Amino acid sequence: MSTPPDLPPEAIVTELTMAVGQLLRRLRSETNPDGLSWSQSTALARLERGGPTTTADLARAEAVKPQSMGATLAELEREGLVMRHPHPTDGRQVLFALTGAGVEARRKRSAAKQKWLLAALGGLDADEQRLLVSAIPLIRRLSEAD
Repeated sequence: MSTPPDLPPEAIVTELTMAVGQLLRRLRSETNPDGLSWSQSTALARLERGGPTTTADLARAEAVKPQSMGATLAELEREGLVMRHPHPTDGRQVLFALTGAGVEARRKRSAAKQKWLLAALGGLDADEQRLLVSAIPLIRRLSEAD
């Protein structure tokens, strides 16, 4: 695949990195009704998608140290968003799962994200919206590249 002649590949990388980073930061700031940290939000999201999980498995999934994930989960537990359950086959391990309040926190965050994105998309004209939709498969391919 060739790059546009007016933009070298290095500039494309820089611009894409900045644009994606800016969008993520904006999403985080606009859609965080509970004031959760990024680590807390991603841990809740993983628990919502994957169900009860050990600290070590969450840490691996998020590419962080188990001690860091343990601190994140301890804070979420203090906030009443997760709770511990005994592991069904290994008495040495503990599984963390969302509480009702944790499910509600995820629901609020998802609703806030959708509301903000819908409003932001509404500010684009039809051609811009079509262009954005056409870029979605490319963005997915980039995220899955080795």
